[in-house]
Amino acid sequence: MQDYIPYEKIVDYLDVAEEDILFVGSDITLLGLSAHYNGEKFDPNKFIDSMIRKVGSGGTVLFPTYNWGFCKGETFDYKNTVSKTGSLSVEALKRKDFIRTKHPIYSYAVWGKDSEKLYNMDNISSFGDDSPFSYMRKNNAKMLIIGVPYDHSFTFMHHVEEMENVPYRYMKDFTAYYVDGCGKRSMRTYSMYVRNLEMGVITQFKLDEDMKKDGASLHYTINNVEFILIDLSRAYEVIRRDIINNGGRGLYGIEKAGE
Repeated sequence: MQDYIPYEKIVDYLDVAEEDILFVGSDITLLGLSAHYNGEKFDPNKFIDSMIRKVGSGGTVLFPTYNWGFCKGETFDYKNTVSKTGSLSVEALKRKDFIRTKHPIYSYAVWGKDSEKLYNMDNISSFGDDSPFSYMRKNNAKMLIIGVPYDHSFTFMHHVEEMENVPYRYMKDFTAYYVDGCGKRSMRTYSMYVRNLEMGVITQFKLDEDMKKDGASLHYTINNVEFILIDLSRAYEVIRRDIINNGGRGLYGIEKAGE
């Protein structure tokens, strides 16, 4: 049986180094329970601090602070719209050492060297070549997935789908009110490469074994929680290959009527 590792030291057991760009998607429920059972009180901010310490002043840490209300016509308020992507992202948004990027659907709480560069991005498309996803690919970022399956966390795959122009998704515009960081309200339009619902397209990531084989992902089990560390540049090539050679069937399924 594996020994318990204090949660503030977990990142030391992962292939994360100084100056890395680390993108973290998580559900820390099991991690918190594990800490509790082993006599620790889990503090999300201390866990975030452990990642900052690991990458150092030359690194960058990102948490997704996604919210899809804009797609339903809801106002995006830069300072007040909440993250729908886990408690670590909620905590990161509260911190003064993190800054939020500006896209109303796919924003990030960012710390570190490239935080200003990411904040200054003005991408309209959620997953496009001028988006944070492209920045992560081009700068050899690593994604750390904690306690959640690919299908519910690996949004990077949609960047590859847009770049490779897959036929089962299409570009759709969304328009709603946007309140910027200075409180100025305006009507804005942003876009997303969305699933073709008429085709019954559902997201299903089936390339886990391909990712492992190509050295694009490393899997760890720590304190009975699964951690997946992904090299996003390598992952791009694995996904791209599936799109070119397999029609992207490793990325989606078709929901049959009545299911």
